[in-house]
Amino acid sequence: MSGRRVFDLIEIPDEFWQHPDVLDALRRRDVGRLFILLNDATGISQTRLAIACDTTQPKISGYMRGVAKVEELEVFERIADGLNLPSHARIALGLAPIVTDTSPAAPVIPPRNARPALPAPAVSGLLSADAGDSEEDDPSVRRRTFVGLTGAALFGAILADPIRSGPADAIESFAAVLASYAPDTAGSALDEPPDLPSLASAVAQAKRDYQACRYSDVTSSLPVLLSRLQAACAVLDGEARSRAYTLSAEAHHVAASILFKVGDEGLGWLAADRSMQAARASEDPLTVASSARIVTHALMSGKHYRAATDTATSLAAKFDHDVTTHDAESLSVYGSLLLRGAIAAAQHDNRGGADELLTEAEGAAARLGDDLNLRWTAFGPTNASLHRVNVAVTLGDAGTAIDVARSVDLGRIDVTERKASFLMDTARAFLQCGRHERAYLALRAAEEIAPEEITGRPAARRLVRDLMSTAPLSVQRQAEYFARRIGVTE
Repeated sequence: MSGRRVFDLIEIPDEFWQHPDVLDALRRRDVGRLFILLNDATGISQTRLAIACDTTQPKISGYMRGVAKVEELEVFERIADGLNLPSHARIALGLAPIVTDTSPAAPVIPPRNARPALPAPAVSGLLSADAGDSEEDDPSVRRRTFVGLTGAALFGAILADPIRSGPADAIESFAAVLASYAPDTAGSALDEPPDLPSLASAVAQAKRDYQACRYSDVTSSLPVLLSRLQAACAVLDGEARSRAYTLSAEAHHVAASILFKVGDEGLGWLAADRSMQAARASEDPLTVASSARIVTHALMSGKHYRAATDTATSLAAKFDHDVTTHDAESLSVYGSLLLRGAIAAAQHDNRGGADELLTEAEGAAARLGDDLNLRWTAFGPTNASLHRVNVAVTLGDAGTAIDVARSVDLGRIDVTERKASFLMDTARAFLQCGRHERAYLALRAAEEIAPEEITGRPAARRLVRDLMSTAPLSVQRQAEYFARRIGVTE
């Protein structure tokens, strides 16, 4: 036989992988288009491609004709290995780069301000298959893949530094204000009368930043805002003072939420207590009930699950009794407090209590009738479903969690923090039932939409570490690179 033989190694010029059309095909994970471009550039046959990529000629033909497409992570890996993709091409395809060294500097990664070329992927494909058997053991399940989620080159981004690795004085600023020894900022706030509209706007911005998972922005701006609010509460009187206390309760609520996310339970407790003190001083029942949510969170952070459940239940009942006629705001706060109690009950392994509180919250959501964000609760029917997923996975009912998650319309979740938490809960459920590839992809999706939720939250980093340590060989390399890239070590 003259010329090239089918078993010869494929020789692909380096410049092929730099061509814009090739990079576009890689980013879109359009393997058929990639094969066509490769055939045009090198004359390689479908048979030789099939041998190199450990598949069959009819499959290669199907990809090139557009009647079939690659969706499984394992097949993308085989193709990348068979074609000997360079690191930048692997990254464009959404795979880990070639690692020739075990040091953290080995991966070839773009500049820290780089972002993926494609928008955040859809995640509905994660939940499309039955959760009964492990995909590692069932090739037919592996072929029912994660349509949409595998369509973006998620490995193209370098995320912001974790909150915990930011400037050391950020947390110290919280400590100073919460302990009321921040004379510089408090004194400057007292030089002129407090501007309540300006303070209200700043608190709203802090809430928006928190819900968008822009935690670094919150930690940099919130300590000074807390000090300004303390000063306002000290010098104002009458209705203006009550309004200042309401704003202070909301701002301290945000501070506590951030501190609990980064694992500082001591300061989190102090911020939660300050939130409740300010709420009571405001004499606004809605504000008191809203601050009760963060107090419940504080109790849970200290593993006082029964006390957390009792607190949420009793304060929700009192609030419901005190409100003569519920409106949309009061229903949102009431339902959110019930959901917090349901999570506490689940963490206490109180299945009956968790289900009772969830059912009552779902009733409040049904009465509300829509997914809203009144009083920054993000409460509604969808949020109630998200909490049912969380409760199920907390109780170890991974199958139930995935079944409920299938019914969730992600398009109705407008709050990024809620969406990221849902994806983390979904990853936990997949990990519980041995579906490591889906757990990995759920974490990638969460990272894509909310980088700081993954890099700055100890619970998320523990989940990544669990995935890295338990993943089978078919997923392990991706999981280890993902963990290494966000700074998680074994």
